Amino acid sequence: MPEVVVIEFEAPDAIEIYRSVNRELGLDLETGAGDWPAPLSNHIAAASDNKLIVVEIWDSQADQARFMERLGAAFQAANVPPPTSVEWFALAGAMHRG
Repeated sequence: MPEVVVIEFEAPDAIEIYRSVNRELGLDLETGAGDWPAPLSNHIAAASDNKLIVVEIWDSQADQARFMERLGAAFQAANVPPPTSVEWFALAGAMHRG
C-alpha cells in the first residue's frame, strides 16, 4: 500500500534551497522532466515565508529510503538544513485534477 511522507523545512531562503536541490537532481518541476524515481507517484511542495513543506506518495518507505542516497547528496550540495519534521502516513485516498 502506498505511503505518504510530509517533510518540513525552515530556512530564510526555503524556496531557493528547494530549487537548488531540484537542479542538483536534474528535475524540472515546471515540465516534469528528469530522472524521477519510479516508486514516487506524487510530489508536491508548498512554501511560505521561511517554511517549505514537501508531500510525497511513495510505493513504500523502503523505496524512499533508497532514494535518500541520491537526495542526501543533493541536500549536501545545496546546503539544506535538516528537516524540522518528517512524518509518514498510510495513504487513505488521493485525487489529481489535471
